[in-house]
Amino acid sequence: MLLQIGSQLFEWGSRTYLMGILNVTPDSFSGDGLMPSVLSARQGLDRALAQAGAFLAAGADILDIGGESTRPGSNVVEAEEELERVIPVISAIAREYPSAVISVDTYKARVAAEALSAGAHIVNDVWGLRADSDLAAVVAKNQAPVILMHNRSTPANARIQEKLGGRYEGMHYTDLVADVCAELMESVSLARQAGLSEDKIILDPGIGFGKTTQQNLELVNRLADIRALGFPILLGPSRKSFIGYTLNLPPDQRIEGTAAAVAVGIARGADIIRVHDVAVMARVVRMTDAMVRPAAHSA
Repeated sequence: MLLQIGSQLFEWGSRTYLMGILNVTPDSFSGDGLMPSVLSARQGLDRALAQAGAFLAAGADILDIGGESTRPGSNVVEAEEELERVIPVISAIAREYPSAVISVDTYKARVAAEALSAGAHIVNDVWGLRADSDLAAVVAKNQAPVILMHNRSTPANARIQEKLGGRYEGMHYTDLVADVCAELMESVSLARQAGLSEDKIILDPGIGFGKTTQQNLELVNRLADIRALGFPILLGPSRKSFIGYTLNLPPDQRIEGTAAAVAVGIARGADIIRVHDVAVMARVVRMTDAMVRPAAHSA
């Protein structure tokens, strides 16, 4: 399958694509937020531009820009504040790096619409078109590729530990993978009903969102079952708590655990990997592709 996004042609199955995370927030779970309160808006923008350039140079195919933390226990950010965070960054990156493919990480229709106008190409919705009933119409009107993520996050099931951060406990699924697939297809139906072309739909199993540690481990290992739905798959395991609680490590020491999840995810059919540590994970992606997609590396 082929999909033109911005200036790039994505050929699903030919290789794994890399999405670099730019958290334009003061409270990212991973400690990499680019807008800490001690910085001015100009300083924050300069940091975001520098990180975008470094990610692109290291091999990122997509830059994912988000203005609201989605970690367990995080606070909701109003649309106006989210716009103030992401629009200047998207506009600046689009000017500085005109060939870059930009994704906006938002579930709000207004933010998505303004981000697409400012230069974003993709909408990455962690609620799979369920949180804002107007978002499906926005992506359909723009015929923008959309990433539909599975999400059962509930504050009542979130547990926070100082060293390891937040995770979810007591999440019940009748059949984990079957339930995730069914709920993802409900999001697909919302996109179809709005008139979005089916080739612009990408699915994300929602690692870390309303799943226990064991459920996250199972989802990564059974990603092929979700890939069998027939849509490209994005996997976002980077630095997440299921790694931290498995290895008993804080977010800044999860690079090996992330690498393992990335490699297994690619072997199970992931098309896009969403990560914080682009330079390191680009090497993991290339090595894994050389083993599981040898035709792409035969030259």
